[in-house]
Amino acid sequence: MAVYRRGYQRYQGAYTSHFTRLLAFPRFSWRRLMSQRLVDIVIIVSLFWPVACMLFVYLCHHTELWQGLGGGLTRILSVNGQFFHVFMTVQSVFAVLLAALAGPGLIAPDLANNALPLYFSRPISRLDYVLARILVLVGMISFVTWIPGLFVFGMQAGMAGWGWLVSNWRLGAAVFAGFAVWSLLLSLVALASSAYVRWRIIAGAVVLGFFFVLAGAAQMIKQVMGADWALALNPGEAMSRIWKVMLGVELDAGPGPWACALALSVTALILCWILERKLRAVEVVS
Repeated sequence: MAVYRRGYQRYQGAYTSHFTRLLAFPRFSWRRLMSQRLVDIVIIVSLFWPVACMLFVYLCHHTELWQGLGGGLTRILSVNGQFFHVFMTVQSVFAVLLAALAGPGLIAPDLANNALPLYFSRPISRLDYVLARILVLVGMISFVTWIPGLFVFGMQAGMAGWGWLVSNWRLGAAVFAGFAVWSLLLSLVALASSAYVRWRIIAGAVVLGFFFVLAGAAQMIKQVMGADWALALNPGEAMSRIWKVMLGVELDAGPGPWACALALSVTALILCWILERKLRAVEVVS
């Protein structure tokens, strides 16, 4: 048959599902990220604190080990909302470090090598691309956030009994939901920094600077103007205050949970706007 007779024929085979196409990004990205030594070190080091918390839970249920140390330990050795808040605060630091290491390498190389037209020529939209990258980061951050958190909660529930679980199941739900929101915010910060800067090392520094600069600015505004609401401008502080409400821990003076949630929502919208502006298959340079 002559070449000019070979007309276009539509593909007749089986199509992959939309969710399967999204999973193609995490499948290769997770393998590449886990081969980075710094990422592995952060994940391994972050597991020491959950192990220490599990040891604390074990000591709480074996009073014979510390009976001769004084009765004051009874108030200290208790697993409650304050205990899980401290746990979440420590693990959130490792989550920031992991996002700074893993996030910048997800979008910056695609922008630097003009790979977005190749992606978007497939049945993948910009929203699909961003969701797939967020799924990569959320999956990585989960190893240091809600997964060890639920292990600690499960150990406490197993040793305390069914009655404790029925009375305190909200603590487990708060650990999962609180870390899920934090992971999503970290993913947006890392992806927006990677898309805006385009240099991997500098983008990682921007992720860390995002939290340090806003924390310093919020504290400066509070000291100069005497405005407690300025603490809501600090994403870490705002998230911590929301966690306290979810865990049933008493709040100190400062913005309420709804003000903190509003501040985090505005921050997330700004980050989404940056991604929408930067992730384009064709860029017009004036």
